[in-house]
Amino acid sequence: MLRDMDDRAAAIFAPDTLLASQYFDRIRRRKDVTGEQRLMCAVIENAVDTYLKHAAATARHHQQLFDEAEAWIEAGDRSWLYAFETICDYLGFDADHVRQGLRRWKARARGDATTAPAAVPATDEVRRASNE
Repeated sequence: MLRDMDDRAAAIFAPDTLLASQYFDRIRRRKDVTGEQRLMCAVIENAVDTYLKHAAATARHHQQLFDEAEAWIEAGDRSWLYAFETICDYLGFDADHVRQGLRRWKARARGDATTAPAAVPATDEVRRASNE
């Protein structure tokens, strides 16, 4: 069911082609997605949307929102059900791949190309989440 979502998840980081809310809305509307998966999509969508929206924020409140979203996304904690890595595993996303895309977005938004992570090399290998 969610087997190829990792590959499609990369699409949210393609420049100006799809908003995070549009991507996650497509997942939630699938008939084979459970209520728990819809809730997890809403949680991760909120964090990604906040991250993208406030990556270059200058207002203190918006910086705090970004910092909270970034801390949740960057945390390696898997001890609770709604941790970023747990949700990624459950939905079939590669957490590190999502993080790389978000870090690139942040670097571009802040105009800091010198610290942007290197582009992920294209390979024929299909990326899979750890739960597959």
